[in-house]
Amino acid sequence: MVFLFRHQDFGKNKLWLANKSKIILGIDPGTLVMGYGLILVEGSKASLLEMDVLKLSRHKDHYERLQLIHARVNELIRVHKPVSCAIEAPFFGKNVQSMLKLGRAQGVAIATAMQAGVPVTEYSPKKVKQSVTGNGNADKEQIWQMLQRILHFKERPEFLDATDALAVAVCHFFQESSVLPDTRKAKGWEQFLQQNPERIVE
Repeated sequence: MVFLFRHQDFGKNKLWLANKSKIILGIDPGTLVMGYGLILVEGSKASLLEMDVLKLSRHKDHYERLQLIHARVNELIRVHKPVSCAIEAPFFGKNVQSMLKLGRAQGVAIATAMQAGVPVTEYSPKKVKQSVTGNGNADKEQIWQMLQRILHFKERPEFLDATDALAVAVCHFFQESSVLPDTRKAKGWEQFLQQNPERIVE
């Protein structure tokens, strides 16, 4: 079952969540679009809580974008009370200016979480892909399709940055749970799922 708790629902369930479960916040930092996803963890099971993106492209001033990132991450922490935050490390490219801006965006998200007392863990894009799909070179579509199976949801977000962020949260869940992928290379989705039945959460 997919849990899609909206902000208005969360207040009713806050005490229950505090006693029975924990929430992980995943962030895919970006200067034009920042993806974020939250999963609800109950023992060895995880389900979708919320995923979305923060659109920043219409704001031309880079410092304004950083302020908006700070505000959104702060709001997510205030509303959902995650116990941990997982963030994707920047992918190093050749454009120095773009990398500088992306590093600042990531730094703001990290600092916001840490200031709120939420521990942060960073994962490389390859680590996230490997953890979720078993393939360190998986594309965004493959990540989305595997997350659908793991968390049992049908929605396809407008921006796959949202599912990328969700994948970071799921990667952190697997690492914390010591649910490590089988080292055997699978030839397809069905074989991968057969080798890794723990990826499917009932």
